[in-house]
Amino acid sequence: VTEALFLPTRVAAESPSSLAIMSISRNSWHKRRKTGGRRAPLRMKRKFEMGRPASMTKLGAKRIHSVRVRGGNEKKRALRLDTGNFAWASEGITRKCRLIDVVYNASNNELVRTKTLVKNAIIQVDAHPFRQWYEAHYATPLGRKKKQEPSEEVTRARSNSVKAKVEARKKTAKVDAKLDEQFATGRLYACIASRPGQSGRCDGYILEGKELEFYLRKLKTK
Repeated sequence: VTEALFLPTRVAAESPSSLAIMSISRNSWHKRRKTGGRRAPLRMKRKFEMGRPASMTKLGAKRIHSVRVRGGNEKKRALRLDTGNFAWASEGITRKCRLIDVVYNASNNELVRTKTLVKNAIIQVDAHPFRQWYEAHYATPLGRKKKQEPSEEVTRARSNSVKAKVEARKKTAKVDAKLDEQFATGRLYACIASRPGQSGRCDGYILEGKELEFYLRKLKTK
């Protein structure tokens, strides 16, 4: 009779083979060679090859967990987010915006249906912070109908020196027509550049130019 039969239940459950089966691993030796041949496993799984379940960050009230990682460092695991910092590159500004919706994901349509926030997902954000800045900076209405009254940022009193600065700025105040249409609806298309499951943040940039045209075509054919 072998000694294994007399091992306590707890010890048998924590044997290396059972631990290796249960864990998520990020190793490469389990993959096939370029030629298609299988690799013989040289060892059991290791702690430094460990992976964790995806956070699958959703749209919703902010909820972030901290995770202790290798080296005593800390990651921020965002489970739900509703705001983020987004850059308007052509104007060189960044504003905190409310996240409204997930509209496109190149990797998986299921991530759009479940409103999952991942890097490079195309989302819609609130346009109000950017419009407010633009109208105050250029004293020019943005995304408003001709009959609509201008905002306080456009009509407020300014000194002569400020008026001169604003008039000089107006020479470069032109906004792309496709972007202007989005300002009229109050929603801007943006791309997520951060990794919400790693940094706990949902930051990105407003889509413009050729990139905006590309994604508008994708949304039409979706």
